[in-house]
Amino acid sequence: MTRRDPRDPRDPLADAVAGYWDAASDAFDDEPDHGLRDPAAREAWARRLRAWVPDAPCDVLDLGCGTGSLGLLLAADGHRVTGVDLAPRMVARAREKFAAAGLGGRFVIGDAAAPPTGDERFDVVLVRHMVWTLPEPEQAIRAWVARLRPGGRLVLVEGLWREAGDDAVPYVPGAERLPWGGGGVRARQLAAAVRSLVADVHIEPLSDDPNLWGGPVRDERYALLART
Repeated sequence: MTRRDPRDPRDPLADAVAGYWDAASDAFDDEPDHGLRDPAAREAWARRLRAWVPDAPCDVLDLGCGTGSLGLLLAADGHRVTGVDLAPRMVARAREKFAAAGLGGRFVIGDAAAPPTGDERFDVVLVRHMVWTLPEPEQAIRAWVARLRPGGRLVLVEGLWREAGDDAVPYVPGAERLPWGGGGVRARQLAAAVRSLVADVHIEPLSDDPNLWGGPVRDERYALLART
């Protein structure tokens, strides 16, 4: 991971975020939509991913990859996956998961908002449940679009979680100052941030598919799909 300048005011928050997700790594896969241990959840996500990414094997950048569950589904379908996450223990679990499945994948510890992938370009950039944690989400989205090849696809799986609101407790100290740190982002807000950077934007609602989440949900969940 690139070392930040200690004078950077975002550094303590980045450390807190990495520490939070490191601590969460042991139980992270217990959530139905994280571990995908239930065959119904796993198949529901696999079906969505197949609709969102090209059929032919392609290069996928999985940002905020966590324990690698979505990347694993993509790798099983023949795609070449590069995962980036700020939390070292999340990355370690993703590597273990791929090794156990006998699948190839590359994983990097680093800031998903500014992926440490040099000049590489990808056919798909996939980000799930992370935009709302970023101090400068619009700048991050520009960086992600810049990582795409012409005709590439940006897939953002996001939502406005049920705990969001003015009285929401920040998940780490300082998160209350984040632009979208109150527990998620509405589809219309995210679409507005993306639209000028891409050729087209489509919102696919996801709240109505309980298999994705391990049961019914009442909050706003969706995928933003865009092409360059």
